[in-house]
Amino acid sequence: MQWSRKTITETQKILCCLICLLFTLCAATLYAAGFEDVEQKIKEHVLSNGMKFIILERHEAPVFSGYIYVNVGSADEVYGNTGIAHVFEHMAFKGTTTLGTKGYDQEKALMDKMDEVFDELRAQWAKGDYADATKLGELEAEFKQLQEEASQYSDGEEYTKILEQEGAVGVNAGTSADWTAYFYSLPSNRIELWMALESERFFDPVMREFFKEKDVIKEERRMRTESSPIGRLIEELQALAYLAHPYGHPIIGHMSDINTTTRAEALQFFKEYYTPGNMVAALVGDVNADEVIQMAEKYFGRMPARPNPPRVETAEPKQLGERRIKIVEQTQPFIAIAYHKPEVRHPDNAVFGAITDILASGRTSRLYKKLIRDEKVSISAGAFPGFPGDKYSNLFLFYSFPAQGHTNAKNEEMILAEIDLLKTELVSEAELKKVKTLAKAGLIRSLRSNSGLAGMLCSAEFLLGDWRELFKSLERIEKVTSEDIKRVANEYFVDSNRSVGEIVTSTDNEEKEESQ
Repeated sequence: MQWSRKTITETQKILCCLICLLFTLCAATLYAAGFEDVEQKIKEHVLSNGMKFIILERHEAPVFSGYIYVNVGSADEVYGNTGIAHVFEHMAFKGTTTLGTKGYDQEKALMDKMDEVFDELRAQWAKGDYADATKLGELEAEFKQLQEEASQYSDGEEYTKILEQEGAVGVNAGTSADWTAYFYSLPSNRIELWMALESERFFDPVMREFFKEKDVIKEERRMRTESSPIGRLIEELQALAYLAHPYGHPIIGHMSDINTTTRAEALQFFKEYYTPGNMVAALVGDVNADEVIQMAEKYFGRMPARPNPPRVETAEPKQLGERRIKIVEQTQPFIAIAYHKPEVRHPDNAVFGAITDILASGRTSRLYKKLIRDEKVSISAGAFPGFPGDKYSNLFLFYSFPAQGHTNAKNEEMILAEIDLLKTELVSEAELKKVKTLAKAGLIRSLRSNSGLAGMLCSAEFLLGDWRELFKSLERIEKVTSEDIKRVANEYFVDSNRSVGEIVTSTDNEEKEESQ
């Protein structure tokens, strides 16, 4: 997932602390009200343009959290435009024709001219070694001059500044393989400000400071992927595991695509995927549901209905044999083992959750006890499902950082041994009961905050098909049996369904067998 962090000024820190303290007053609410009771208190409203609002009144503190989820992520991209979902996420903070500009007519004329020059630059780049070096230099100089002139008419931080001045906390956004989310919290007397700003940025966006922001994203990619051995390996492992499905390309995109993406392409992406019927909003906290609905009609109702975008049709073919990738780095060794598994709506999804908790949740988990505590072959080991997304068939990922003097091979052997135990021995009722209790407690804890619940309601709406499915999670967890775990392990954790990626330290000899 890619996050776009927005800073908070020094003068807002006291407000932030006060609001955070108010949020803690809500901490015990879910326990007191009861899990099922919360579902009954939620109100749903669908605008005539198709946008859905999910509202829960919690009046314990004068604050609320607002989330907007858009049902689009990197999986909806095509090669040539990878990373464009993340690019537009950045653009959504840059304002409109009236917000973030010091003279839109002049600014627009300069942005249009920049687009023309950038198209010429792309044409030269496409020639590779045959590009006209003189022409390229002239275009780059002209483009830089236009950027400087356009910057005199723009204030791409005005949107965030307004929110900070009004006491917003946690102004942020994120892009995943499956969705794009925008979220923050405000004092409850600023609900109409939330409606006005959020609707405006999706009704009248301007691709302001587009090329400057692409430079920020490129630096982000350099830092998280190209300068990170693990980042490079995970990107290689994704591509290795997926031959057809777009889960195989990175959320942040390939550098060549980020370089050449245009403002026109980003705007077209917005028009295709940011349709009201492809968006859901959740507001949780000190709000009045009837007032929220009235304001939603006023502000978001002006967005015209448009056809919902197509969904990904490409299916990943069944893997026919184990795949491996090894990269050599002057860094700590690392190993990741990935198995294909079904999408989040599959009946066995809760079983994979139980397997995760048994093997990798905390100091009582099997991987921790075996690899770290007892055998001391690893300094950190874990597992999680849903990589790189949940909407489509995805990966169950195991990983380990070998301890000094121990190899990837030994860690892989011990991880596979723990997986084999799931295939051959039934999990005890006591262990299963423990992980169920932990899973249910973890779910309830995640819903105790306004922000956590708002995010999970939006996520459930798109990933599970209906936000109400969130409240069936406890029931699904409770139904998991030891026989289910054994069956699922035998069905999916097989050699032919496995992809393995490892980082080998350049000074190590991985061919030498590790002493026991």
